[in-house]
Amino acid sequence: MKTYDDYPCSTVAVCNAQTLLTYLLGAYLVSFYGALWAVLYIAFCIYLEYALLSKSCTNCYYYGKTCAFGRGRISALLFKKGSARKFLQRKFSWTDLLPSLLASIVPVLAGAFLLFSGFRWDILLAIALLALLFTVGNNYVRGSLACKFCKQRKLGCPAEKAFRQAKK
Repeated sequence: MKTYDDYPCSTVAVCNAQTLLTYLLGAYLVSFYGALWAVLYIAFCIYLEYALLSKSCTNCYYYGKTCAFGRGRISALLFKKGSARKFLQRKFSWTDLLPSLLASIVPVLAGAFLLFSGFRWDILLAIALLALLFTVGNNYVRGSLACKFCKQRKLGCPAEKAFRQAKK
């Protein structure tokens, strides 16, 4: 199985575009409820990235290297290196995935409620694009670009183990 020590820049660009578009579309849909909700949503997205960089990336093989999302390099700039053993010992459950799911599900629900109060094409298009990014886009990024070539996956990844067990 081919793995990358440093992912190509094109992979990093596509993976980050998927994440950034998800956050931007989410912020757009939530903003219809007021600027405060949009700011809170963006703060939540920043928190998700901070938690990932400080808790997972510091213990990952890609710390200081270019992972599929480029976060290994960013984490090395902001945080001290952790322990590879800590990464491998971590138990991953669906509750760990919930905050990331909420970053997509909440804006889709917010948009759906907006459509009930009055149909607008821009809202429908934003919901559809967000749903595509969340499903097809995420599947492509993780399945074809990121996880498929991940050296940490080969060494041991709690998330990969959890998803493999879920498929059985």
